[in-house]
Amino acid sequence: MLFYYSPYDVMTTDARKRIEALEQFTALGSGFNIAMKDLEIRGAGDLLGGEQSGFINEIGFETYQKILAEAIDELKETEFKELYDEVEGHKEKVFVKETQIDSDFQLQFPDDYINNITERLNLYTELNQVKNEEGLQKFEAQLIDRFGELPSQAEDLLNSVRIKWIANSIGLERVVMKKGKLIGYFIADQQSEFYQSAAFTKVLQFVQSHPQQCKMKEKQTRNGLRLLLVFEGVISVEKALEALALFEFRKSVESIID
Repeated sequence: MLFYYSPYDVMTTDARKRIEALEQFTALGSGFNIAMKDLEIRGAGDLLGGEQSGFINEIGFETYQKILAEAIDELKETEFKELYDEVEGHKEKVFVKETQIDSDFQLQFPDDYINNITERLNLYTELNQVKNEEGLQKFEAQLIDRFGELPSQAEDLLNSVRIKWIANSIGLERVVMKKGKLIGYFIADQQSEFYQSAAFTKVLQFVQSHPQQCKMKEKQTRNGLRLLLVFEGVISVEKALEALALFEFRKSVESIID
């Protein structure tokens, strides 16, 4: 396929930037990078503010990212399965691809900490791509170097990422942190192989041996019974992290919250 365009000297500045983006991002799966670069060029508007518009306004930015990630994962398992198996190799089965967090705590980069909307959007996207503790600590160090000490909302945002990782590893599809409680929703499909896995056995054994720290409950929903993990006295994001750290990544997380 050939792509024709005018000489650089007659292009507008934005047009040149778009051409450069197409030259930079040529690998398979680079569409999202191109879209984000285009968003940066034309400006994000009030994407995360009170005057949102369009599709993202209807579903929220975090949900939008979740839908996008699920679509990519589906393509990896269907149309491009052979390609990604060859590139990534065999991996251990993942039962929960993305854990949703619902909280009345402020998990964000405040406007007065990072006042540029495009910069905040880029940082949210970059944070969403961090996959381990080492990467998260590097991300935090870069924030402090560029913008100064983290405000409490930003600290809570980074800790919410750690909470997601732990919740994901122990089979929680959703975590609700509200009104002094943490409620984790296990996988809705009760026929899932997760309930015969070592991860669930470990959680079950801990709950049975520590009834004062957490409880398992069942909740009736429109789709049937849902198994819940419940902690009382969770008055902060830090307390929520301490609670879930009892189950997974115990040593590494304790070094963070001490």
